[in-house]
Amino acid sequence: MASVSPPTLSWHHKLPIHHRSTWTWNHDKNNNHFSSFTVPKSSISPPTTHKIDHLSPTKTHQPFLQRLHNLCDSGNLNEGLNLLHSQSQNGAVSSSDITKEAIGLLLRACAHHKDIEVGRKLHAMVSASHRFRNDVVLNTRIISMFSACGSPSDSRSAFDAAKEKDLFLYNALLSGYARNSLFRDAISLFLDLLSATEFFPDNFTFPCVVKACAGVADAGLGEAVHALALKVGLFSDVFVGNALIAMYGKCGLVESAIKVFETMPNRNLVTWNSMMSACSENGSFEECCSVFKGLLSEEEGLVPDVATIVTVIPACAALGEVGMGMILHGLAFKLGIVEEVTVNNSLVDMYSKCGYMGEARVLFDMNGRRNVVSWNTMIGGYSKEGDSPAVFGLLREMQTEENVKVNEVTVLNVLPACSEELRLLTLKELHGYALRRGFQIDELVANAFVAAYAKCSSLDCAERVFCGMERKTVSSWNALIGAHAQNGSPRKALDLYLVMRDSGLNPDRFTIGSLLLACAHLKFLRCGKEIHGFMFRNGLELDEFIGISLLSLYIQCRNMLRAKLIFDKMENKSLVCWNAMISGCSQNELPCEALDTFQQMLSNGIMPQEIAVMGVLGACSQVSSLRLGKEVHSFALKARLCGDNFVTCALIDMYAKCGCMEQSQNIFDRVIKKDEAVWNVIIAGYGIHGHGLKAIELFELMQNNGCRPDSFTFLGVLVACNHAGLVTEGLKYLGQMQSLYGVRPKLEHYACVIDMLGRAGQLNEALKLVNEMPDEPDSGIWSSLLSSCRNYGDLDIGEEVSKKLLELEPDKAENYVLLSNLYAGLGKWDEMRKVRRRMKEIGLYKDAGCSWIEIGGKVYRFLVSDGSLLESKKIQQTWNKLEKKISKIGYKPDTSCVLHELEEEEKIKILKSHSEKLAISFGLLNTAKGTTLRVCKNLRICVDCHNAIKLVSKVVERDIVVRDNKRFHHFKNGFCTCGDYW
Repeated sequence: MASVSPPTLSWHHKLPIHHRSTWTWNHDKNNNHFSSFTVPKSSISPPTTHKIDHLSPTKTHQPFLQRLHNLCDSGNLNEGLNLLHSQSQNGAVSSSDITKEAIGLLLRACAHHKDIEVGRKLHAMVSASHRFRNDVVLNTRIISMFSACGSPSDSRSAFDAAKEKDLFLYNALLSGYARNSLFRDAISLFLDLLSATEFFPDNFTFPCVVKACAGVADAGLGEAVHALALKVGLFSDVFVGNALIAMYGKCGLVESAIKVFETMPNRNLVTWNSMMSACSENGSFEECCSVFKGLLSEEEGLVPDVATIVTVIPACAALGEVGMGMILHGLAFKLGIVEEVTVNNSLVDMYSKCGYMGEARVLFDMNGRRNVVSWNTMIGGYSKEGDSPAVFGLLREMQTEENVKVNEVTVLNVLPACSEELRLLTLKELHGYALRRGFQIDELVANAFVAAYAKCSSLDCAERVFCGMERKTVSSWNALIGAHAQNGSPRKALDLYLVMRDSGLNPDRFTIGSLLLACAHLKFLRCGKEIHGFMFRNGLELDEFIGISLLSLYIQCRNMLRAKLIFDKMENKSLVCWNAMISGCSQNELPCEALDTFQQMLSNGIMPQEIAVMGVLGACSQVSSLRLGKEVHSFALKARLCGDNFVTCALIDMYAKCGCMEQSQNIFDRVIKKDEAVWNVIIAGYGIHGHGLKAIELFELMQNNGCRPDSFTFLGVLVACNHAGLVTEGLKYLGQMQSLYGVRPKLEHYACVIDMLGRAGQLNEALKLVNEMPDEPDSGIWSSLLSSCRNYGDLDIGEEVSKKLLELEPDKAENYVLLSNLYAGLGKWDEMRKVRRRMKEIGLYKDAGCSWIEIGGKVYRFLVSDGSLLESKKIQQTWNKLEKKISKIGYKPDTSCVLHELEEEEKIKILKSHSEKLAISFGLLNTAKGTTLRVCKNLRICVDCHNAIKLVSKVVERDIVVRDNKRFHHFKNGFCTCGDYW
């Protein structure tokens, strides 16, 4: 029995690897990896198929067969069939072997030209013939023909009708099932072959059944077939090996594919291509490129083909390796395949993904055989770049092409260009276009329109698209729920989930991610915990995508302990996870934890990007950690991150909050294109330092430079007026916000002006402004007024304000402390004790005074009366010495700051242990003479500390910078920049 050899598999272009010890991937983009490569002179032919033609007992030079050959080649199969009939009827064909060969020729031509009608007539002719109906060879041809024409059911009928079945017949049907993606039928047939016949699978059987295993992604069955191939001694066959590599790649088992590749005694180009594809499909892009290098270094002289190039180029795109992509471009040109449409498309895609849109467009324009994939690729590239005019220009041009039609992929590629409110009209036009052509029937297109409308702030349109879907899947619900969660309607997102659940659909990981985002926006910790419980029960807790959403939930809800536990449990922390944790610590006023996390990130080999740098700079600014801030600045410079305006703003803010306005100004001056954010942060910096006139000067300069002030600009200016005591100017700017600039004052603007009036002692004017505000005052405004009443001893307004404050925030300790201090300052000790007693009853405690100082890159924290440091005795002794020195030049303890009913000596003792005095003493002990001390404090500095530090700066001849919770104080030579106004 002659054997049928395996044909070239339709999936041969996917997959490969050499001994990995010899593969090295050089990430130097300037290194020409293939500079010495030249195309071998000998071209490798396709693998020999060893087909044995059972139908050729005569020479094809006979006139009849020669004419039939010509008709088959030209596709005139009906004419060929008529020729066969006529020759048979007039007796011109006397030999059954010649007839058999003629039928075989026609059957092969029907398969090639996909002419099933002529094929059915030939099938009927064979079935009606007593001589041919049981001919195994012709029946094999018939089965193969029906399979090639896409009718495997006819193949099965022909197979079942055959009385005599051999391995060829089984292989033909098996190949047909695999070719038509009927993988389970192929596997079932293979099992029948093993159990119901005595035939042994051959080197044609195994590639087909292995492909079927890949089709159903059944790696276990694939391994069993692999074992059987080893047992029957066919593993060494190159076609079997190629199929196994492809199967393991499809099942995600790259290591198994590598083992097959490395143990194959013979490899052809399909082997290498298959191994490259296996790596690329599973995200092992560097390995894919290494396999390609191995192919070029082989001694067999294999020449890369189209399949090779279109497999490696996407790996270069994924890695951003445009240098290697350019080398492959040159290689394709040298091989003469650069004009192949698939090669051109892959090059266009690579250049566009690497940001080289000019090169991509040149290739696109040069492509004379552009298909719909070419257009979609180019449109997608412009869309990802945000170049809307180019996207819509290409779309219009595409519609003028005769042989190219816009399809669903085109619409999906255009939609990202419609992602802002200004593009809503264009989006509606595109939507109408998609509706007219029936594209919205496609679920992906409909979901994409839902998301696009949401990004254009048109949630009503997004809902209408959703309601118009005939069949709503989980993905459809996810699109709408995500649209609401991400675009300002988190409560609606939660309501939609309940409707989705009632419809009988269960949430997936994307649903959960959107729900967690909605809970984070709403600060719904309880609801978020319920979702967390669902995740835990369903094994989703450690999923990276959902883990980040869960982390963000706890950060937004200020539950940093739980966020830290989740973060620590993550095995593979992505850059996004590190960014979220650093930013979360910084936002939740845990600067030391943010700095620690940043250092852990570096020690784990993760390269921080802009978001992490901004977060850690924010942490440095919170504790005035200048040295660490400078180190982060240096890192940002080396990593070339300072060109980002957000990082620039974070640097200006960090230096300002560390008391270095000169550095802030230097960075500001170096910014070439100053946007509103850069102006706002420098104005705010001068504001918190009390440089009101400088802030106003910058405000005017900002407008002269063409930048329009916004809400944040005015907040910075009003803060500057507040700390500088520029009441008239502050009232003027508040009045001009709406009238001149069209900026509606918000609560924070009113709060700043009310605090400014209160600090200036204009309590009645402040109360009047509160009553005239268009919005209801919040607790911050009442708290500011109560603090001013305490400073000026106004009991009547103070008690009125305290009632409002305690109604709004009855469980906040700071509010009771303010009222208690008001009574204590006026000597109303009974009233003070009532307030303190009430605090104890409801379990509230006053925040302890806390100060930070940075020494040698490490931040030290001091609490009032803190004796935890080993140097605490030395610290106290240092302050006692300082106090003796400053007493000689006029210092007297101001015990009015101690709002307790104590003896005078006890009050003086308490003053000595204030946290900023401890921090300054520690700084003097541990820094060289002349070093500026920078202290950060969580509460407002008291009058006694302020007076004392002024004189300390004189006796020690040091600059001392103290930042309290309101502003900066620069002490030098006995004076403070605040002018004793704070």
